[in-house]
Amino acid sequence: MEEFKTCNLDYFPENILIDVLSFLSVRELVRAGRVCTRWKRLVKDQRLWRLVDLTAWKGVLELCGCELPHGFFNQTLPTTPAQERAEATSSVGSQPQRKDQKGKKLSSPSGIPIETLVLNNVPSFTDQHLQSLTSWERLSRLELRDNFRITANGLRSCAAKDGISGLEGLSRLKLLEIGITGRQGYQLQMASLGLGAGWLGLEELSLGGKEVGPGLLCASRLKDLKRLCLWACTLSEMQIVRSCRMLRGLRQLEFLDVIFQPRQCPPVVEGEGAGEEERDSEEAAGGDSSNDENKTLDLNDPIPSLRRSLAVLLPSCTLVFTNCSVQINTD
Repeated sequence: MEEFKTCNLDYFPENILIDVLSFLSVRELVRAGRVCTRWKRLVKDQRLWRLVDLTAWKGVLELCGCELPHGFFNQTLPTTPAQERAEATSSVGSQPQRKDQKGKKLSSPSGIPIETLVLNNVPSFTDQHLQSLTSWERLSRLELRDNFRITANGLRSCAAKDGISGLEGLSRLKLLEIGITGRQGYQLQMASLGLGAGWLGLEELSLGGKEVGPGLLCASRLKDLKRLCLWACTLSEMQIVRSCRMLRGLRQLEFLDVIFQPRQCPPVVEGEGAGEEERDSEEAAGGDSSNDENKTLDLNDPIPSLRRSLAVLLPSCTLVFTNCSVQINTD
């Protein structure tokens, strides 16, 4: 009897533990995966994610390190008896309704109440999963971190755009975050190139890691963008100025853990004018480079000239620097 008193869940075989975990909801599974290393491994088992009901989940759904099955986000709602009677009278001559494995009728997945979806290091999340999110009518915030199988074509196909019957794609999306910081040397897909589709209605964009460079070039087409956050990357002043020139509606530009490259002035060949980058910087600065006596240096700005340049291009935009620094050249 004393041996049984000291027994705990660690003594059970993994098959039994998986059977026990199969009775948990999605929210409970996510929480169980944070208990310990063993439970985290068990929660990734495919048997727990074959039949997932997201219709009861409200608010924020955050998945980290999960192995998702093929049709994880293709959620459907079981119809009630009243809905079945109404559909029976209104669907005469129409195509038959889809049914699940138990023969129950399934309705549209638009009733999923999830508003924020956070996917952190979910290697099985693909373009097909992303496409299925277009049926979530309440999804307004999507954060994709270290998801290596999302491509530019997949992101472009989900962009909110004008279609034949109105807005198509992720039309209710207001915030999008894309960031890849891990797996050095991994062949990246550069999903942020899909931002060039325009993305109507997108107001907040967060780019991190290796997605910042290509993302900045495409972000200039986001006409509705009001807030841009760049984090964990290395940028040059001219790269930022050129990319933000068309973002006239930008109200906040935030830099987090960004390393700024110092300005480099290339030598001017005799008989030729200054380079394009030098002209751009002079135009952005508004010709104020000669009035150094009237300028006050902000010690919180790693590059004071960047604030001056953006103040001319985006007078209504607020700049925020957090834990930023300037790269020091040893030459």
